[in-house]
Amino acid sequence: MNKPMKILLLAPHPFYQERGTPIAVDLLLTALSKRGCKIEVITFHEGIDQTYPNVAIHRIPNFSFIKGIGPGFSLKKIFCDVFVFFKALRQAMFNRPDVVHAVEESVYMALVFRGLFQMPYVYDMDSSMAAQLVEKMPRLKPLRGFFQWWEGLAVRHAEIVIPVCQALAQIAEKEGARSIRILNDISLLQPNGSSAHLRRDYPTSGTVFMYIGNLESYQGIDLLIEAFAIAGSKKEMTLFIVGGIPEHIEKYRRLAANKDIGARVHLVGPRSPNLMSALFAEADVLVSPRIKGENTPMKIYSYLDSGKAVLATRLPTHTQVIDPDAALLADPTPDALAEGMLALAGQDALRQQLAARAKNLVQQKYSRAAFEQTVNSIYNGLEKKFS
Repeated sequence: MNKPMKILLLAPHPFYQERGTPIAVDLLLTALSKRGCKIEVITFHEGIDQTYPNVAIHRIPNFSFIKGIGPGFSLKKIFCDVFVFFKALRQAMFNRPDVVHAVEESVYMALVFRGLFQMPYVYDMDSSMAAQLVEKMPRLKPLRGFFQWWEGLAVRHAEIVIPVCQALAQIAEKEGARSIRILNDISLLQPNGSSAHLRRDYPTSGTVFMYIGNLESYQGIDLLIEAFAIAGSKKEMTLFIVGGIPEHIEKYRRLAANKDIGARVHLVGPRSPNLMSALFAEADVLVSPRIKGENTPMKIYSYLDSGKAVLATRLPTHTQVIDPDAALLADPTPDALAEGMLALAGQDALRQQLAARAKNLVQQKYSRAAFEQTVNSIYNGLEKKFS
């Protein structure tokens, strides 16, 4: 393709925000703009303005009554998606992009454009929408088969499906994807010399375990606190839980108090992503006790890059990216996770060994350079096909 490739990128979420999918889109735009591609982005009204070479960002109207759009399915999202569709339709009609890069549910918009304009699309698959809908609204379980068929339709007609992890790649393969290329998330760790002062501001003793992230039920915070209650009765240790909304923070403070470990479990609330490196510096072990979901949490890549030992549940959400010798994996039960805590408590040599292997894994597979190399490989193939 002699002239720059024209890409219509559909990002149906607030952009930019410091959370999973918007961060991934930011990384993608950075990589594509370096290629010299001409990119038109359609996104929601919420988010921080970003600038990139060769990229124009078009937002839907700023609806004052639609605020705080979170991840996952919601009526707010559906409302905004309608406006994304018509804004994208105008771009498809008059700008005639070479390819549509569709993130999340916008793949169905791309499917329409393919039918109307014979316009190829890339499906950027960050989750299984069929599974997500049923999990969020169990009453829709009888419709699971229809949702899977609908998801399969989008998968089969994509030029290439780009899942974020192996579990999603298996779903795409089962649904008959023409081509699949996994594009893993990467470590976002950027040391900046800041300090978090947790050990100064909170009573701390023994081995320090830390969890960072939201406190939704699938993250396994109940499991973490139960395991800590068991392990903490046998060895000296402290647990910091960073993140969460006030309602969840209060819930888990009560749980810790009920288990008589409130003095050693500190729920410190959310902290700026810019402090991630400083927070990690306060810990001896980073914990990911997730109990549900197939996607790998983005924080895992930064955990592995932290220079600290990682303790995680032995589930596909973790095992699809973590080599067995790069972290301590435990079954998702209180007793098993407690055993993992006890194995790492006071064991400096073991923690250092795991941390070194984890950092090496990130440098090999989950770095920014590896991400951009994969993006370039995908788009080299598309340019060759459509030149």
